[in-house]
Amino acid sequence: MSAFDAIARRQAELAAIRQDIHAHPELGMEEHRTAELVARKLEEWGIEVHRGVGGTGVVGVLRSGNGEAAIGLRADMDALPMEEANDLPYRSTAPGRMHACGHDGHTTMLLGAAQYLAETRAFNGTVNFIFQPGEEGCGGALAMLKDGLFERFPCGQVFAMHNRPGMPIGEYAIRSGPTAAGGAFFDILVEGRGSHGARPEAGIDPVLAACHIATALQSIVSRNMPPMETAVVSVTKITGGDAYNVIPQTAKLSGTARFFSDRARGLIEEGLKRVAEGVAAGLGATASLDFRLIFAPTVNAPEQTERFAAAAAELVGEAKVDRTKPPGMGSEDFSFMMEQVPGAYLHVGNGDSATVHNQHYNFNDDAIPYGAALLARLIERELPKGAVG
Repeated sequence: MSAFDAIARRQAELAAIRQDIHAHPELGMEEHRTAELVARKLEEWGIEVHRGVGGTGVVGVLRSGNGEAAIGLRADMDALPMEEANDLPYRSTAPGRMHACGHDGHTTMLLGAAQYLAETRAFNGTVNFIFQPGEEGCGGALAMLKDGLFERFPCGQVFAMHNRPGMPIGEYAIRSGPTAAGGAFFDILVEGRGSHGARPEAGIDPVLAACHIATALQSIVSRNMPPMETAVVSVTKITGGDAYNVIPQTAKLSGTARFFSDRARGLIEEGLKRVAEGVAAGLGATASLDFRLIFAPTVNAPEQTERFAAAAAELVGEAKVDRTKPPGMGSEDFSFMMEQVPGAYLHVGNGDSATVHNQHYNFNDDAIPYGAALLARLIERELPKGAVG
């Protein structure tokens, strides 16, 4: 029986796990219940379990035969700080939290692969099942790496996947090279001089300066970035003041930058500082920049990309595997793992669903066998049973 057929027979069991995780969402680095659910399932299937890796991370280790090669399969576990609008039997029970990005599905797909591989052992080597906390800008990948992830659980290759709304169930998309943008968060603190709102001449208005800075920052990509570089700078918050009749002492701009190269990241950081300080000075205020790298660019290694795509094609046929997926401006902190170990990141179809990070999003349980079976088949291909150890 194929991996897909075997896992599809457990569709109801796996969907129940996914829906339970969905009903109990936990934010980044707080995934205690989810991590324990994962750990208990892995132990139930006879897989060696390591808890508390990088905080709330879990790593399951499964060995078969005498092969020395090891592969890492990674899924993210955290939810988002937003209210769910779906009317589902398993809708979020936690106010202000929901699985709006499908990490409940990613976790379940990896569990499905782990269960199948633990039963069949049709491979020769070691599989490290990496359940990562805090992917949504919380530093979960870096926390696991700092905790010695690849020193404690060596991997020659690493693989991960993400659901893709709008792509049909049973289809996959991947590309070699840059596939997701690097991302940074920034804060610009503008300091002026507070005064009465009726007497602006007595003060220096930081809110006015912040508004001019927000507009001027749009010149960084359009006028400082080489045309062949793809980048985004977005101001997403401007805050300042507490009263209608008070010009405040300070105001703050916050936002995000996205890029595909270190050169672009450097140009953006330099531009943010130069523009903020220059515009503020022109209005009599001062500005300081706090720029924080949250995600490295996600770059698929050519060899691992081909191996992932080939495994997918075995499952569904070449026509349902897009090997030329355009890179996206979203970010993914699996990138930090792939900076240390060659790997690839693939999209699996989620069907006709709301987009991720939307209050109406819901992971499609019909995608579970396609994700789980792909991961299982990848292991069987990369660590063949008859290989010499």
